[in-house]
Amino acid sequence: MKKYIVEFIGTFFLVTAVGMTGNPLAIGGMLMVMVFMGGHISGAHYNPAVTLAVLIRGKINTNDAMAYWLFQILGAITAAFFCMELKGGMSFAPKPMADINIIKPLIAEIVFTFALASVVLNVATHTKTANNSFYGLAIGFTVMASAYCVGNISGGAFNPAVGAGPIIIDTINHGDSIKFLWLYIVGPLTGGAIAGLLFRYINPDEI
Repeated sequence: MKKYIVEFIGTFFLVTAVGMTGNPLAIGGMLMVMVFMGGHISGAHYNPAVTLAVLIRGKINTNDAMAYWLFQILGAITAAFFCMELKGGMSFAPKPMADINIIKPLIAEIVFTFALASVVLNVATHTKTANNSFYGLAIGFTVMASAYCVGNISGGAFNPAVGAGPIIIDTINHGDSIKFLWLYIVGPLTGGAIAGLLFRYINPDEI
C-alpha cells in the first residue's frame, strides 16, 4: 500500500503544478522533485503510460500496475478538484490546438510520451544506470522540454492521468472537454507501449 500512496501523492502534485501554473518549467521541476521523493519507494511513475512501459519491460507485475493506474487517476482527480476550487472553478482540462487536424496532436502525444517512457526505462530501470543520482533531472527535463515543444499543439499531457483527472472534473462541472479524453488515453498509452517494446528489443539482456 505504501507505494500506491506514493503514486497518489506524486501524481497529485504533478497535476497540481499543471493546474496552478501551466508552466513547463514548474511542471518539469515538480515532477523532478516528486521523482526524487518517491523513486526509491514506488519507482515514481505518476503516469499510467510509464507504468505500462515498465510493465512491458517486466519490472512490475500486472496486479501492481493496475493498482498504480487506480491511484494515479485518483491522485489526478483529487488534484484537479483542488486546483479548480482554488481557482474559482476555472477549468484546466487539456485540449489540442483549435482547428487542427486531430492526427497531429495524437502523433505529438505518442511521440513525446515515447520519449518520456524511454528516458524512464533507461535512466531508472536499466542495470547500467542503477543507483544514479540524475534520474529525476532526466525525467523532469524530458517533460519540460516536451511541453515546450508540442504543448501548444496537443495540450502537452503525455500522461493519461494528467488528461483524465482535469477532464473528469471539468465534465462534472458541465464542461465539454470529455470529447478529447480519448486523445489523452490513446496517445500516451501508445507511446508508452512502444517504448516498452523497443526497450525489450534493444536490451534483451535486461529482460
